[in-house]
Amino acid sequence: MRKVVVVDGTFLNGKYKGTLLTSLAQDGNFQIFPIAFAVVDTENDDLWHWFFTQLKILIPDDEDLAIISDRHNSIGKAIRNVYPLAARRICTYHLYKNILGRYKGKDAFRLVKKAARCFRMSDFTAIFEEIEAINPALHGYLQRADVQLWTGVHFPGERYNLMTTNIAESMNRALSNARGLNIVRILESIRVMMTRWFSERREDARSQPTTLTRGVEKLLHGRVTAARDLTVQRIDDHHTEVKYGSSSESLNVVNLVERKCTCRRFKREKLPCVHVIATSEYNNICRISLCNPYYNSAYLVSAYAEPVMPADSAQPVPEIVANQLCLSPSIRQQPGRPKKNRMKSALEVALQKKRPRKEHTCSRYRQSGHNAKTCTM
Repeated sequence: MRKVVVVDGTFLNGKYKGTLLTSLAQDGNFQIFPIAFAVVDTENDDLWHWFFTQLKILIPDDEDLAIISDRHNSIGKAIRNVYPLAARRICTYHLYKNILGRYKGKDAFRLVKKAARCFRMSDFTAIFEEIEAINPALHGYLQRADVQLWTGVHFPGERYNLMTTNIAESMNRALSNARGLNIVRILESIRVMMTRWFSERREDARSQPTTLTRGVEKLLHGRVTAARDLTVQRIDDHHTEVKYGSSSESLNVVNLVERKCTCRRFKREKLPCVHVIATSEYNNICRISLCNPYYNSAYLVSAYAEPVMPADSAQPVPEIVANQLCLSPSIRQQPGRPKKNRMKSALEVALQKKRPRKEHTCSRYRQSGHNAKTCTM
């Protein structure tokens, strides 16, 4: 796997209460890969420290490791204590929700999203100065949030294409029904789902005929199409300039030997950008050789090689486990009537109110999917 781990906690909504902590990664086919689950009383300093201590047995501390989470203070403390070498990143989706709830202005919000996704420092600086001019209060909030935690250009580690904890939210959604059960049945539901996932993905990985995974092939296919519109000019033995048409504003310099492109996307994602693809085709170099090995189908097969087996009922329970007293979770009942429906964030409400894009139709025959210029009827 790419060394990016997403951690999150979600409430158990049944009779027994408690919190489910999850640790997840993403395989080379952009699918959720579960690493660890734990049921604890609540999210606090001690329990997050315990969770990361157990996780460290499987995933050692490493300078190349990146951990993505929300802005929970206990998570930050635990990472600093247990994983001092790893780089932490906060989920940009949670940051956007906070901004929508506190600050007004669609233009400033749009600029924040662009700043978070920037690949070049010059682009980020220009956008950040524009945010300061439009909304100084928002600019101050983003500085206090620490630009190293939410921007791509300042992030000291390797995060590839992962910027949010969306895979954790997807896992919580997949376990929404199981979260109302008791602990034993929750863990069994997780085991059943993991057994099914690993079995289906193992067969799918073995059946992929390409060197790269299916998800990466689909991503690169779109970039190959866009690369055909670019103009390539050799500079020297190692450097090549790539631009769109005659515009000098879109000019980028590519060095395939050092695997660099001035757009910085190639370095960040470890996948060829459109400029690198155009250069590789110009030099008759296979673009597959320029991809990170994490995206190979062979790595995907290895990821799901081990099956997730059910518990062996004939196997005796260790005495230390059988004699362990399991107490009820120590939780504090919130005042008021319990809410059955989840409160939607301002970002979710805004997305629901967003008007769908109008579908273009042919002016001759009123059919969708093409226009009058491309009509073949």
